Amino acid sequence: MRNHNYYVYILTQSQNSVFYVGVTNNLIRRIDEHKMELIDGFTKKYNVKMLVYYEHFNSIYDAISREKVIKKWKRQYKISAIERMNPQWKDLYFELS
Repeated sequence: MRNHNYYVYILTQSQNSVFYVGVTNNLIRRIDEHKMELIDGFTKKYNVKMLVYYEHFNSIYDAISREKVIKKWKRQYKISAIERMNPQWKDLYFELS
């Protein structure tokens, strides 16, 4: 059986800024696209490029389901989840590559 990788992630501009929640099958490539502003839309418009949170899944269905849940979270719940995983609010992208 093939091992699949899917990720739900949260990007921000800074600690007290807007959040973007997305899903991908290649986290490094997707964050590269955001950082190089190759994707028109919210992240480019608001300069949202800092990876502060992510979760790994083996199923695209689980990843999409989780993305929908996280998108419904209130701001404070997102902040709490980020701070549990990444208390310094570092750009986790640099730890992936």
